[in-house]
Amino acid sequence: MLFPRATGILLHPTSLPSRGGIGDFGPAAYQFVDFLATARQSLWQVLPLGPPANGNSPYSSTSAFAGNPLLISLERLAERGWIESSQLSRLPHNAGAIDYGEVNQRKLPLIIQAARTFRDNAPHKARNRFEQFCAENSWWLEDFVLFDALRERYARQCWKQWPSELACRKPAALETARKELASEINLRRIMQFFFYEQWHALRLYCAQRSIRVVGDIAIFVDYDSADVWAHCDLFRLKHNLEPEAVSGVPPDAFSATGQRWGSPLYNWDAMKARGYDWWIDRLRWAAQTCDYIRLDHFRGFEQFWEIPASEPTAVNGRWVDGPKDELFNKLREALGGLPFFAEDLGFITPEVHALRERHQIPGCAVLQFGFGDPGAHIYLPHRLTPDRVVYTGTHDNDTTFGWWNSGTSENERRAIQAYVGPSDDGIHWAFIRLAQTSVASLSVVPLQDVLGLGSEARLNTPSVSDGNFCWRYQPGSLTRALAEKLAALAEVSDRLPQPVPIRPSEDFAA
Repeated sequence: MLFPRATGILLHPTSLPSRGGIGDFGPAAYQFVDFLATARQSLWQVLPLGPPANGNSPYSSTSAFAGNPLLISLERLAERGWIESSQLSRLPHNAGAIDYGEVNQRKLPLIIQAARTFRDNAPHKARNRFEQFCAENSWWLEDFVLFDALRERYARQCWKQWPSELACRKPAALETARKELASEINLRRIMQFFFYEQWHALRLYCAQRSIRVVGDIAIFVDYDSADVWAHCDLFRLKHNLEPEAVSGVPPDAFSATGQRWGSPLYNWDAMKARGYDWWIDRLRWAAQTCDYIRLDHFRGFEQFWEIPASEPTAVNGRWVDGPKDELFNKLREALGGLPFFAEDLGFITPEVHALRERHQIPGCAVLQFGFGDPGAHIYLPHRLTPDRVVYTGTHDNDTTFGWWNSGTSENERRAIQAYVGPSDDGIHWAFIRLAQTSVASLSVVPLQDVLGLGSEARLNTPSVSDGNFCWRYQPGSLTRALAEKLAALAEVSDRLPQPVPIRPSEDFAA
């Protein structure tokens, strides 16, 4: 589908300056939405919202469906009486870099405590909403909460290291575990309910202000996830349940040895035999959670990089055919449309472009990539088409200001200066104007670029394992003057917000 012309900001919720050491769905999120509305922005793009599996990356999750409990707002829980407000005052209320170890030690226990209070004292109306949530989502929720409780019991070891009868999902062993862990399992259901209600309340707040939420779907899922554990037949695993081959990408500009993501590859024959039901469920859930969806690593649907599991890097892999048109035909049939756009950056073959174009799925362009050799000019505004989503940079790039200062060659700087001319208010604003005034249907700018921050605010460096996804912006950064500057640009570039259809009133109160 071709999206209506719009502009917005990329900011993962963890980067909000919320209380408790990490951004969440609380007051800071609503203040950010108010800023977007004042700035006449139409979009808020986030990264995947699932619970992290290994490290802090949103792209490595223990579930393709569950939400990250750390995004639950303690303030919202206190408003509902699930925890005492006095407990919040003992938590840090600053916007320094995220210390995930400290957050897990100090914030997570309070969320668990709130879940216990809900379990013991929830009034009838709230309990009914909870029971409805559990009934409607049992198809993914029950596998996840059991998986998560078992993972905690076995010191967060990968499920393959659990007792074999649990790793192999022997029915008697699973039933015994459900009985023994019944209390822990129910607390996890409640936390997912908290996440669901808070997220949908925030989405409703966005919709009321004509702001659409752009979500993000990682193409692969982590080996140590409820999805692989519960659906081993849908993944390419050996008889001993170890991966036969894993995902990644070949050597590129980010890494000389490529990226070995390590996620197991899909058994696409098994997926096809089941009518791609797991993918239909996954993307239907995504479309219910966000308004538009970015499909990460779109190339993998046409061809994916297959790395033997024994290989330590991505160098010795090969391209293998993916599901191609068949999957997207099934998705359109089931969902009634494809509200997606494709992350199709890097070396992309004509076949990948053709697949995207056949299904009218817009692609991406990143301005930072446009000033190298002449072949890179496909990312520049004069080469774009309306079926594009243009970024100044993404979560994987340095900030535009940081890149300008330390990531550009002399030739690139000359080309940039020739293209943008004088930029008295900073190179970041020159790039923002290029993106906004392009013909691309959607223009998205990381908040770091709006704020003109340097490399210290970079969110992620691919192939570097430490220090990623820790940045948060400082309170007071979102000024009225900044909002007015963005609003004026949105108006002159014909990207003003359009009303968002709002579903019949729902009570999201957790």
